[in-house]
Amino acid sequence: MPSPNSPPLVAIVGPTAVGKTEIAIQLAERVDGEIVSADSRLLYRGMDIGTAKPSVTDRARVPHHLIDVADPDEIWSLAVFQDAAQKAIADIHSRGKLPLLVGGTGQYLRAILEGWVPPKLEARPELRKALEDWANEIGKDGLHARLTRLDPDAARTIDPRNLRRTIRALEVIFSTGIKFSESRGRIGSLYRVIQIGLTRPRAELYRRIEDRIAAMLQEGWLDEVRSLIAKGYSAELPSMSAIGYGQLIRHLHGEITIDEARAEISHATRMFVRHQANWFKKNDPNNHWFEAGNVDPVPKMEKLVRNS
Repeated sequence: MPSPNSPPLVAIVGPTAVGKTEIAIQLAERVDGEIVSADSRLLYRGMDIGTAKPSVTDRARVPHHLIDVADPDEIWSLAVFQDAAQKAIADIHSRGKLPLLVGGTGQYLRAILEGWVPPKLEARPELRKALEDWANEIGKDGLHARLTRLDPDAARTIDPRNLRRTIRALEVIFSTGIKFSESRGRIGSLYRVIQIGLTRPRAELYRRIEDRIAAMLQEGWLDEVRSLIAKGYSAELPSMSAIGYGQLIRHLHGEITIDEARAEISHATRMFVRHQANWFKKNDPNNHWFEAGNVDPVPKMEKLVRNS
């Protein structure tokens, strides 16, 4: 348990398209804060439109960390992210500022908020290769279904599209005989956490998702995907499993129409929203929930932060 003297950390969590980016910036402006991204896709350079990356103007308002720190073919493990995030948070504290951890990647957030210690395994290339071959044979969903049978708790927190995470969970299970969901150590939070959750009515959230997809396509998302492919980035890279990139690549290859791609992106985003709910539940006593709707939640959020 962190002590009252532990350094403070504000965490802002919530589903895709709820409005975390703008609300976090407004709060950071009020409390002299800086933002540390906890979004696994914002790490990558050149993936701007399809990841709804904060704009250059947004980042000029408030300093942001862990955005545009890797090329799309670089692999960032949970442990690498955790180390980088802790260093960024320490740097912010050292300058007398308040860090705000903001994002929708559940395992990234929990790793920082709960002080996860990822399991350490000796490299077993033959096991990794066997699992990759198995995935090629039965598909991502098929491999995820096998994980569900072995460790349903882990499967609930891993997006079936995230093949790398599914393989990692199975590697731990087959190497140690221990469920992946039970294998992570925890040292507890290093910080005095003020955890804020943002929510909207589901119908409103879905409308915002549709509007955001339309805006992304209007802004040149398809050209962004063309550029990444032209630079030699494979569709099989983990970074390219971000929602929308695979669908638009299939469109560029003539496999589906743009309308079909858009419909698939919408469906996948809605599924991801439901998946995110497994990480931060409405009945979580650690979360202070605010509705990001017609009434501006930022003044009440500021009061909570200043009084905590």
